Amino acid sequence: MTATLVIFNARVLTMDPDRPEAGAVALSGDRVAALGDEALAMAGPECRRIDARGATVLPGFIESHLHLFMGGSELVHLHLLGVEGPEALTKAIRDFAAAHPERGVIVGQSCDYGIYDGRALTRHDLDAILPDRPVCLLAADHHTAWANTMALEMSGILHGGPVGPGNEIVMQNGMATGELREFEAKAPVLRLAGEHRIMSGIATGRDPVPAPTQAEMMADLPAMERGLRHCARHGFTSLVNMDGNRYTLEVLDHLRRAGRLTARVRVPMHFRNDHDLSELETASALSAQYNDDWLASGFVKMFMDGVVDSGTAVMLQDYPDRPGWRGEPLHDADRFADICIAADRRGLQIAVHAIGDGAVRRVLDGYEAARQANGARDARHRIEHIELIDRADIPRMAALGVVASVQPSHPPGALDFPLFPTLDKIGRARWRDAYLTRSLRDAGARIVFASDWPVADVNPLRSIQAAVTRAPYDGAQDETVSLREALAAYTIGGAYAEHTDDRKGILRPGYLADVVILSGDIEAVPPDRISSLQVVTTICGGRVVWDAQGMG
Repeated sequence: MTATLVIFNARVLTMDPDRPEAGAVALSGDRVAALGDEALAMAGPECRRIDARGATVLPGFIESHLHLFMGGSELVHLHLLGVEGPEALTKAIRDFAAAHPERGVIVGQSCDYGIYDGRALTRHDLDAILPDRPVCLLAADHHTAWANTMALEMSGILHGGPVGPGNEIVMQNGMATGELREFEAKAPVLRLAGEHRIMSGIATGRDPVPAPTQAEMMADLPAMERGLRHCARHGFTSLVNMDGNRYTLEVLDHLRRAGRLTARVRVPMHFRNDHDLSELETASALSAQYNDDWLASGFVKMFMDGVVDSGTAVMLQDYPDRPGWRGEPLHDADRFADICIAADRRGLQIAVHAIGDGAVRRVLDGYEAARQANGARDARHRIEHIELIDRADIPRMAALGVVASVQPSHPPGALDFPLFPTLDKIGRARWRDAYLTRSLRDAGARIVFASDWPVADVNPLRSIQAAVTRAPYDGAQDETVSLREALAAYTIGGAYAEHTDDRKGILRPGYLADVVILSGDIEAVPPDRISSLQVVTTICGGRVVWDAQGMG
């Protein structure tokens, strides 16, 4: 066998316990062919050679939880991360509006909950900044938005409107204040921005209505390609999308057939609380149609709660600032158990957003009900986020074989999110039960890492640095992991979570040729400098899809 590409002079961290390290890796077509001296011997005259210059080479990173379509769309929005205070916010919005007169709606991302002198925005605040164009600012977590009067009026919700459990158009004296909590509340305003097709996978879980025309799909393609390109430059060769419908898969399939798909993508059916059990047939149909190594479905995604900062995460105890309030679950316990039983019986994997400890417990109860009804199987059902968990529920994660999908960039103070108001909303007495990466791992739960992009920066090197350096909260134990553990959570851990660990996530002959080359030796740099490294080259299926020198 002759190699098509050989990477040499490298510090290859294979993630393979049988051969953890090597100095070279050879690829032949879309598969790993050899490692070490054998790899060097396979380099024929037509073989491309890449000198890693002593840098780390890894299996391609696996982003286990992101929103690809939405993230690609938002790359061209107004970005407010780090913007604080009325003056800075006013300048940011007005400058962006002046630079983009063609935008029907000014949409901003990563707006802090306390951006306006430490308090939440109102429509009147935004009216004072830009009264004559609709404005909608989304929190970094995407669970809350703030809109001005024009946006609320044009979308028909200035005087309120119907929303389901866990969603709220905040009202005062019969008028919307401008704060919109959760996806149903935000949807009318975001529809104004013309992104309802892109958002349909998370907003409704159903396909856009009316069905998109070919021209409309072509108009949506650039957003998906921006997202793919952004992920490729950060070393990702596999992406697990965490919202979805048939339309999302059709857009990706169009790019695949055109040779423009630069990563392997899994897309679920988003099963919402207003769906009938019979609609799981759609999830089964998508799983049968899309089931190869480039584009696959195979699972359903659900939300059990919202987020801590807006008070929509479901807790076992009262919120410290709202006596008697614990959040509202998006699924009744018995109904959720029925969904889990039905989905599990179909052989579908289940992934559920659960941030509060009350939501986590309800999800575990549903998974346990499925196991009791259908029998144990290697389902690898998942819980997404787990920002708070009751100590009694930690052993249940491993006992039920549940994958803990956590985001190192999310703990307040670890990366871009401030310590407060989140920690105040959790309450000091519960800090020891928050963001328990190491505790979950030590209890035997399978851990995978992700960013939840565009909620947080997709860059895995920043997340890895956060995972190995995060300072403990007062009264809490150290929840950091080792560097090798963090790398595993972004490679073989991600492959395990998607049932592909028999062919990716490690560099081993016969496995898929998904490789990332960094700009330096990740084990030689200080832990607090890991994010100074960059991805030099990303290879997916044996093809270079990103090259820092401009080749990808």
